[in-house]
Amino acid sequence: MATSASCKVVLAGSVAQSLLAEVAHGLQKLERAPVLAGFLANSDPAARMYANWTDRTCKENGFLFQLRNVNREELEEHILAANHDSSIDGIDQYLQQIVDVSKDVEGLCHKYVFNMYQNIRFLDEHNLLKSVLPCTPLAVIKILEYLRIYNEIIPYGNRLFGHFITIVNRSEVVGRPLAALLANDGACVYSVDVTGIQQFTRGEGIKNKRHDVIEKKGWTLEDCVPLSDVVISGVPGVSYKFPIHLLREGTVCINISSEKNFDANVKDKASIYVPSIGKTTIAILLRNQLRLVENRREISLAV
Repeated sequence: MATSASCKVVLAGSVAQSLLAEVAHGLQKLERAPVLAGFLANSDPAARMYANWTDRTCKENGFLFQLRNVNREELEEHILAANHDSSIDGIDQYLQQIVDVSKDVEGLCHKYVFNMYQNIRFLDEHNLLKSVLPCTPLAVIKILEYLRIYNEIIPYGNRLFGHFITIVNRSEVVGRPLAALLANDGACVYSVDVTGIQQFTRGEGIKNKRHDVIEKKGWTLEDCVPLSDVVISGVPGVSYKFPIHLLREGTVCINISSEKNFDANVKDKASIYVPSIGKTTIAILLRNQLRLVENRREISLAV
């Protein structure tokens, strides 16, 4: 943790270290290095940078990464072929509807998404095969655990009870899954996008098994941010800046955008500030890949 005048700045690499140590321990039990296949079907420089970052992290941590440049029109065909390729252990591609559940490192295929929203944490009735969660939302959860926002005295599954969290992003890949996961863990979550604000909650006393979504008609950031002890912003626009003046004193602020959503003066109000989460997200990608391999091994032993 780096220190500033009134808050601690926590770097994603610090959180990633313990996750990568966990992954390294798991790799020792495998007969070979897991193979992750990534598909690049456009010229987006951000996607290329992410792919290069993934490749470097894989090599540094005992994984093999195969980047495949394909035509967009042929992408589905290549993914379907990879589903049946026994030499490939995981597939990293956001076209998750057709990625096999046993190879979906992003945790965004139908089965994993259904489990996530329904607060179902395992794939089997014996609770041996853990469901895979989306990389970026899970990275945020691991950061919150690292920061001790999760209360370990409270039973597992309820450890965010009492926390109020605002998330500025409701995309289907990041913001909405993150809101659901945090609410399922007991938080009251205000999910913000251009269409308005929704509240994700398990109800009074978190008595419900899974979250419900309530439309907060007429609400703006002015209504939810002052209530929140954690604020997470993921707006992709370079011009967007979160209104720092709305923050409570001592708020935990996390930037999940590739852009800088918070100005430097966020440190005057926040108790903890996480400026980026990229390295934690990549560590989660490897952790998810390891989980897929472990799940397949568990299934083979049960047969």
